[in-house]
Amino acid sequence: MAEMAREPGNAGTASELTFGGKVLDGWRRFLDSDVFYSFKRSPLTMVAFAVTVVLFLGAFLAPWIAPHDTTNLASLNLMDAFKPPVWSAGGDASFPLGTDDQGRDMLSGIMFGMQASLVIGFASVLLAAIIGTILGLISGYVGGRVDSVIMRVADIQLTFPAILIALLVDGIVGSVLPRNTAEELTYPVLILAIASSLWVNFARTVRGSTLVEKNREYVQAAKVIGIHPTLIMVRHVLPNVMGPVLVIGTLSLALAVLTEATLSFLGVGIPSSEPSLGTLIRIGQEYLFSGEWWMTIFPGVALVILVLAVNLLGDWLRDALNPKLR
Repeated sequence: MAEMAREPGNAGTASELTFGGKVLDGWRRFLDSDVFYSFKRSPLTMVAFAVTVVLFLGAFLAPWIAPHDTTNLASLNLMDAFKPPVWSAGGDASFPLGTDDQGRDMLSGIMFGMQASLVIGFASVLLAAIIGTILGLISGYVGGRVDSVIMRVADIQLTFPAILIALLVDGIVGSVLPRNTAEELTYPVLILAIASSLWVNFARTVRGSTLVEKNREYVQAAKVIGIHPTLIMVRHVLPNVMGPVLVIGTLSLALAVLTEATLSFLGVGIPSSEPSLGTLIRIGQEYLFSGEWWMTIFPGVALVILVLAVNLLGDWLRDALNPKLR
């Protein structure tokens, strides 16, 4: 009886060890994979990865590690406005990169602004990936008129610049909704506007991969045994087209951040009371030639470094996941 009583506990321990063994085995396989080998062989990629991690941590941990809370307007002091960086004459150690016209710390503003830009960028890329992947799967698998309609819409959208589409969507929403409502929906509107300009790349890539996968033997076998086309697309085709989607998503993140910064710079994105990299650059450029150069230079440099690092990671990921480009 005692042995029987111990059997459930032993079974649970064995299952835990099995799960832990699977995790450890998966990690070892990753360390031995071609992707990790390619990563180790590229010093530039490792530097880009390190920079990206530092920027992401600085952005998303800004509420806890930023020197000042720039989102709390009550804490601002206009007497601190236009302070230069700490290494310049008149600089203050409390504001390492200086302050803006409202007395906000530039370093904290960049951290909070990068957080807003990345949140909008991630959300818009995720929405664009979902829409583009679904339409690409349907277009490639169903074919016929459905394929023609989806691809013609995609071709038409490709004739318009992404920023123009984003401006159009933002303008339509702003004119339809009341002003107060439109301001409250700033983030969702920006996400929708940017995603509407990015889904085409996902759709066209997924469609091309689907056209190849649907002629594979495993898909033909699934059709023969009577599996519903929707289940075939989700269970069999979708997992095999996610590699290109991941690469496009990485590259699209940089484009989404740039688009958000451009919209905010033009005054149709995030308002000045909620700083993003675009709004910081827009505010700073008004004082660029009056001597307060740090107000626009530092946010601009942060934007360039972020976009460059993400793009370098995207280029490496594209090459690493495509054996023909290795």
